[in-house]
Amino acid sequence: MQKKAYLLLLFVLSASYGISQTTYLPMGSDDYLLLDRLETKSGRLCDSLRLSDKAESRKNAVNFVEMLNRNMADSADSSRYSRIDHYNMRQLLSENGEWTHDEDGFIKSKHPWFNTLYKYQYDFVHIKTKDFFLVMNPVLNGMSTIERNSPTVAGTSERLLCNNHDLEVRGWVGKKIGFYTCFTDNQEKVPAYIYNYTIKSNGRVGLPGADYVLLPRNRSGYFDYLNASGYIDFAAIKDRVNITFGSGKHFIGDGVSSLFLTDFSANTPFLRLRTRIWKLNYETMYLELTGQFKKEKDTNYPHKFATMHSISVNATKWLNIGFFEAVVFNRPNVYEIAYLNPVVFTLSLNSFNGGGDKSLLGFSAKIIAAKHIQLYGQVMLNEFKSSEFFSGKGWYGNKWGLLAGAKYFDAFGMKNLDLQGELNAVRPYTYTAQDTLANYTNYNQPLADPLGAGFVKAVGIIRYQPIRNVTLTVKGMYYVQGSDTGHTNSGNNIFNNYASAPKGSNTYGVKLINGPKNTCSLININLSYQVRRNMFIDAGIISRKFENTSNVYPNYSTAGDVYGPLNTNLTYLGLRINAARRDYSFY
Repeated sequence: MQKKAYLLLLFVLSASYGISQTTYLPMGSDDYLLLDRLETKSGRLCDSLRLSDKAESRKNAVNFVEMLNRNMADSADSSRYSRIDHYNMRQLLSENGEWTHDEDGFIKSKHPWFNTLYKYQYDFVHIKTKDFFLVMNPVLNGMSTIERNSPTVAGTSERLLCNNHDLEVRGWVGKKIGFYTCFTDNQEKVPAYIYNYTIKSNGRVGLPGADYVLLPRNRSGYFDYLNASGYIDFAAIKDRVNITFGSGKHFIGDGVSSLFLTDFSANTPFLRLRTRIWKLNYETMYLELTGQFKKEKDTNYPHKFATMHSISVNATKWLNIGFFEAVVFNRPNVYEIAYLNPVVFTLSLNSFNGGGDKSLLGFSAKIIAAKHIQLYGQVMLNEFKSSEFFSGKGWYGNKWGLLAGAKYFDAFGMKNLDLQGELNAVRPYTYTAQDTLANYTNYNQPLADPLGAGFVKAVGIIRYQPIRNVTLTVKGMYYVQGSDTGHTNSGNNIFNNYASAPKGSNTYGVKLINGPKNTCSLININLSYQVRRNMFIDAGIISRKFENTSNVYPNYSTAGDVYGPLNTNLTYLGLRINAARRDYSFY
C-alpha cells in the first residue's frame, strides 16, 4: 500500500508545473506571536494567513506585513502600532527577504565576516541568483539548569544540561521548488518530573519532541538523540494549491495547546496538500506515525498511518470558523487506500473499513474584537451519543474535549503588554482506542495535549517587550487530573487499551476527574535578551508543586527517582541561536 501512496505522490509531483513555492516559519518562532498580534490589531482577519494551522508560509507572512505597511502609508493606521511593532516587522521582512516584492528585503551587515559570511545580518551563508536561493545558519541551544526537589533522597541540588547544535538550510530552485532541512545533535539531562514522564515503569519511553533516543544508564545520565526535519514544497496551482512532502511537526489551533494536533510529539513523515480559495483555507495531511512500543532492544517499531482534514473560513472580517477530522488506522504498516480521499466530511468511510480505526471530529472558532482582543475555542468529539451525552449519567463512552481562550494585546493601553488566558478540559478515555495501535499518539507521546485525558487545565501568560531586544514572559499553569493506578483503567492514561475500560455496573458514573486526583501548579518566569536576530540569552526560574491527594504515589522509588508528591524549583541560564527555548513548563 505504501508503494501506491508513493506512486500517487510521484504523479502529483509530475503534474505540478506551477510556481510560487514557499518555505515555512519554523515551529516555536517568535514571528507567530508577532503575526497574531498584528492581525488582531489590524481589526480584521487576513484571508491569506492561516495562523490557526501552523506552520505558516514565509511568503504569506511577508505579504501580510507588506500589506500593513502599504495601508499605514496611505492612512493614519501607523499610530496603531508601537515603535517596537515596526521594528519587529522590519526584522521579519529582513529575515524572509526573498519573499518581499523586490525579492531583496534583506538588511546588509555592516561588518561581514571575511566579506563572505554574514553578508546580511541574519544569514551565516547567503547565496542568491536568478534561479537559485540558499540560506544556511547554525543551530545552537545550550541551557544550564540547577534543580532542587523536595522531598529528595540526597537533599542536594543537581545540575542539568541541554545541548542542541547543528545546522539548518532553506532555499528554492528555479522559483519552483522550495526546500528546508534542519539537523540537530542533542544531549539532554532533564528534570526529575520530565524523566518520570519519559520513562514509564512498563518499559514505554517517549522523550517529548524526540524519536529514537539512547537512554541514560541512570537518573543522573543524559538522553542522547538526533532530530532531523525537512521538506520540499511546490505549487500545483499558483497561489492556490501547495504540496509539501517531508518530515516535521504541525499545530492546529490558536492557543497554548490544542485538542486537534500539537507539535509536542516527535517529527513525522507527511504529505500535505493546502488549498486557498477566496476566504476558505483547506488542508489534507497524510501522516506516518510510530505506534506504541516498549523500549527493549533495537528493532523495527510498529508504524501506523493517519489522515487529517481541516477546513476554515473567514465568515466575516472578525469571525473565523473551522472543522477538523482525523482517522488513525488500526492496522500496522498498512495504509487504507480509501483514506487517500482528500475530500472533507468523509469519515463515513470508517464504517466501510471497519470499526477499529480511531476517529476525531472537531470544531473551532476565532473572533477578533476592538482591535485588541482575540477569543478562540475548540470542541472535540471522540465518540458521541446524544441520549447518553445529555442523560447526565456519566457514561464512560462520552469522550470529548473543550478549549476556550482569550488574548488581550496592548493590555490596559500599555504598549507591547500582551495577556493570554486559556482553559481546557478533556474527558477520560478520550484519544484511547480499542487496542494500543490506533490510539491518538506518536512515538509514545500524545498527538494533542501532553496531559492526555481526564483533566482540567488553566494556563495564563503575560508577555511584555519594553524595549526592542528584551522580552519578559510569565507563564502560570494549574491542572487537576485523575490517576490510573495498578491495573485499573480510569481513562486518564491514553496509552491504556480501551478494551480494558470498566464494563457492566461501572459503565456509568465516570466523572471528568476520574480516579485518585492529582493537582499541579507551576510558574515559569523567563527573561530573554536578543543579542542579534535569532540569538538569545535566556534566564529564568520554574517553580512546580505536584500533589496526589490519595497518596497513591511513593515519594521516591527504591532507585532514588522522585515521583510525588513533588516540589521542584529550577533556575536556568541559556544561549540559543536559531532555535526555540527548550520548555519544561508543559507538565
